Amino acid sequence: MSVLTPGRKVEKLDRLAELAAAPAHERGASLWREAWRRLRHNPSAIVGAAILGLFVLVAAFGPFFVPYGPTDTIGVASGEVRPAAGVIPGPSAEHWLGYDHLGRDEFSRMVVGARQTLLVGVVATLIGMTAGCILGGIAGAAQGLGGRWGRRVDTVLMRAVDMMLALPSLLLAISIAALLGPSLTTVMIAVGAIAVPIFARLLRGSMIAQATSEYVLAATALGVRKHRIALSHIVPNSLAPVLVQMTLTLATAIIEAAALSFLGLGNPDPSTPEWGKMLADAQRYIEISPGLAIYPATAIIVTAFGFTLLGEAMREALDPKLRT
Repeated sequence: MSVLTPGRKVEKLDRLAELAAAPAHERGASLWREAWRRLRHNPSAIVGAAILGLFVLVAAFGPFFVPYGPTDTIGVASGEVRPAAGVIPGPSAEHWLGYDHLGRDEFSRMVVGARQTLLVGVVATLIGMTAGCILGGIAGAAQGLGGRWGRRVDTVLMRAVDMMLALPSLLLAISIAALLGPSLTTVMIAVGAIAVPIFARLLRGSMIAQATSEYVLAATALGVRKHRIALSHIVPNSLAPVLVQMTLTLATAIIEAAALSFLGLGNPDPSTPEWGKMLADAQRYIEISPGLAIYPATAIIVTAFGFTLLGEAMREALDPKLRT
């Protein structure tokens, strides 16, 4: 391990003073500023941000402007919808996406369902990221800065994470959802649980890599406490890959939440439509009205595609090894 001698400390401080006095264009840009510059000029990031911006706007404000309520059976009341006779009208000037099998306005339900889908995806990702970062942060700090006991703590935590990774993610989510019972909260917990080992492994590996950096060795040589080094230096510099993974996990969370709703493990309340549940309800009438399955499926695919595009662009912008 290299130790900073008094002469090297003075030389380093002089160099830092020179950099601080230099003009901004000579000092160079920080990692985050350089990443932002690359994102602004990346076509994939622009397309992904546009898709997500539209999705968020529809989810946040769309339910206030829909022409009909999500439970209004206007088609059945007027006699236009007769599923038993194979009659479910498609798009029209008044109903842009037609009716569903119960005579409800499909466009209104799609817009209201966007908020439900966004809520489930965001909350589930936050649950997985928070729990995973706590486990990964403790394990990474223990392994990178601890001694024999630190390595033991890391081993115990990582073996628990390995047990979660040993199970297929969707099977684990179905098991948790079946154990807790169908509800909106159940979907959030189940989808968030399968993301915990991903964030834990990612943050632990990033922290261990940062623990061997020169600034950590210098801080250790100067007598800075280990927990202060971990919290003030290692963790902040290890969060970039976690933020990228959060964007990618949002895409998979939306798909997995839709899968649980499709299997009947989601929110059973019919007054709060959700794209996965709408896709499941459309299976019996797909020959009569295929649009009932196409609309929610397309919305799920496009939204997940937007998150994936933005996440891959962020990964390229933050990781110098992936830059072209």
